[in-house]
Amino acid sequence: MNKVKGVYEKYGTVIVLLLLVVVISLMNPKFLTTYNILNIFRQVSINGLIALGMTFVILTGGIDLSVGAILGLSGMVLGLLILAGTPDVLAIIIVILFGATLGLLNGFLISKVKLQAFIVTLATMTMFQGITLIISDGIPAMGVTSNAKVLDFVSQGKTLGLPFPMIVFFIAFFLLYILIEKTVFGRSVYAVGGNEEVARLSSIATVKTKALVYVISGAMAALAGIILTSRLSSAQPTAGAGYELDAIAAVVIGGTSLAGGRGRIFGTLIGVLIIGVLNNGLNIIGVSSFYQQVIKGLVILVAVILDRKSSR
Repeated sequence: MNKVKGVYEKYGTVIVLLLLVVVISLMNPKFLTTYNILNIFRQVSINGLIALGMTFVILTGGIDLSVGAILGLSGMVLGLLILAGTPDVLAIIIVILFGATLGLLNGFLISKVKLQAFIVTLATMTMFQGITLIISDGIPAMGVTSNAKVLDFVSQGKTLGLPFPMIVFFIAFFLLYILIEKTVFGRSVYAVGGNEEVARLSSIATVKTKALVYVISGAMAALAGIILTSRLSSAQPTAGAGYELDAIAAVVIGGTSLAGGRGRIFGTLIGVLIIGVLNNGLNIIGVSSFYQQVIKGLVILVAVILDRKSSR
């Protein structure tokens, strides 16, 4: 039993992902076609980028409810910049820095002012959503990619036969994997999440560490907003609604503890794929969208229960 428990703790999410793939492919052979697999990776790239940033936040014991709103606001800023004649490469850089700045605002209020992460990001989520509506007047910015070749490639382009959003996602994954697993900053993130007071007494810059994880989260949400805007060829005022919940779900399903200090970014990758396979597979086998919400909710609930049990 101890061996079985050890195997589950190490490879449980991978086993769940493989079982889902097998079951869905048996129900509909079209699921395992190359086109559909690439389509899954294209679909999960947006939620995946947000979830990667969210992993850093949750590892410190925090939460970021504003990522969906940052995605929506960043996408709208991108759309308005492009329509105003800004070169698309410059616009992309500005938007990523803009998202990082919004994340820094969250990080400052949480780490320096010592406010609760849930309250701060709930408030900034509402603020960012309101700002998006104000600057857009509630009207979508249409035709964003029509005169922006780089953005058009981001949405439709392929490299070595792979969708470009998929490549962006995996590049971000490997860079953030190195950052969290191989650097002093990464060890500081785990230390702050494990016990912030002990980390502070150990001369770890807890304020800086907590602020930086929200900067990373904001930048990843902005990058996701760029990809979504390019895919839609328009910036929608309500584009980011609900993305924060899917990102948190992916992180939790991937085994990162909501209490902080425990988890792996590779687990988040698997969690993102589990949600993507569920969404795609349930659509392929013809399950109603109403039932899909129930099934996804049950999967998240089971993941939280398992997290509680393993933390004991």
